[in-house]
Amino acid sequence: MPIDLEKMTIKDAREGLVAREFSATELAEAYLAAASEKDPEIHAYVEVFDDVKAQAKKADELIAEKKDDAPALAGIPIAMKDNILLKGRLASAGSKMLENYRAPYDSGVTVKLRDAGAVFLGRTNMDEFAMGSSTESSVYGATKNPHDVKRVPGGSSGGSAAAVASGTALAALGSDTGGSIRQPASFCGVVGLKPSYGAVSRSGLMAMASSLDQIGPFTKTVEDAEILFQALRGHDPLDSTSLPETRLQEKKEGKDRYTIGVPEKFLEQGVENDVLENFRENLKKLEQAGHTVREVSLPHIAYALSTYYIIMPAEVSSNLARYDGVKFGLSFDGADLSGMYKKTRAEGFGPEVRRRIMLGTYVLSAGYYDAFYTKALMVRKKITEDFENAFQNVDVIATPTTPSPAFLLGEKSGDPLAMYAQDIFTVPANIAGLPALSLPCGFVEREGKNLPLGLHLTAPFLREDVLFSVGKEF
Repeated sequence: MPIDLEKMTIKDAREGLVAREFSATELAEAYLAAASEKDPEIHAYVEVFDDVKAQAKKADELIAEKKDDAPALAGIPIAMKDNILLKGRLASAGSKMLENYRAPYDSGVTVKLRDAGAVFLGRTNMDEFAMGSSTESSVYGATKNPHDVKRVPGGSSGGSAAAVASGTALAALGSDTGGSIRQPASFCGVVGLKPSYGAVSRSGLMAMASSLDQIGPFTKTVEDAEILFQALRGHDPLDSTSLPETRLQEKKEGKDRYTIGVPEKFLEQGVENDVLENFRENLKKLEQAGHTVREVSLPHIAYALSTYYIIMPAEVSSNLARYDGVKFGLSFDGADLSGMYKKTRAEGFGPEVRRRIMLGTYVLSAGYYDAFYTKALMVRKKITEDFENAFQNVDVIATPTTPSPAFLLGEKSGDPLAMYAQDIFTVPANIAGLPALSLPCGFVEREGKNLPLGLHLTAPFLREDVLFSVGKEF
């Protein structure tokens, strides 16, 4: 059976592998060939692993031995974002600071994927330390959007999104702090899931902002996203923020039809006209499918972006203090200890990382802690309460994923505030710790190119099942 990478899904691959229509080795070879052909232009990968065929051979042996009882992801080729640890492999988070760092252990999600028989294709490009919305701040250079190579793929997980969209990976993992899975999923026309905070282990994920970060999948279909989520979820004793299994296994009642809330006032936040028109058309499709659409009030959501850009840099300042030239990573000699710190951090970090460290250090300083950081935490609580109140009357909340389609390379790199505004619809889910999904929902034309758009759905805490139910039907 010929392997059609354009149409291949995890479900299709699983069925083909078990039926022996093709082998895991043949599947891996097909993706390696696709990467060799396409990736020099797209630059989704910073490294394609040299043992992919050896991994696939082991998967073939496992499938032959277990047959129908083989692990769910046996032989499935998956790409990994460059900030998720795989033991013995380079893991640089797109930064000069860690360009020669090798992971001493597997991340929690890597362990789960290994146990499920997955084949790791390589590590994907990303904004440095996951700080960015365009994958332009990587020390390895920018990734390009497969739909238009003059445009960005989104960020910070742009490499993972581009790999799935270009057919050089069947699925990929990314991390999401304020939209870093969902925004590139929207820009590249794939499915992107940010799970509930604590549902998926953060052990072995290089921390950016610990109270916001979550690992999640990029896939072609919602069904594939659900398959990967089920493989990744679960308690991890190595992650202190991981939820107990009793909480994760709580029984949930599903529905045939859902009530979808739309925060109308929030949609006035600079959304381009054809993006908003596309969103309205998709709401009508949901209504035609039997769902109810109603307006919902989220009084404090307008402050979400400002709140995020205080809390996130504060945590960045704390988390990146470890990169000082002493413990690990890049190190430069200085006249004294302070000189070594300054030179190492000035040479090792790019402009956006330095900007966020400085901002975070400022809002945590003695004179401004209460005025900025404490106030942001109070607003965070209000935003979370707004969602809780809204979910008393609706099952899911819908917005566009982004206010515009993918923008041109270099268009916003000199304007940090314009870049930050790309996260306006995605950051609220991270602030409240809620699960959220971006679905491909159509195209708009820019300069003769059809560019993908995303429909963004947010569900109550630990109700990923609602996202999958609505998403699969959509």
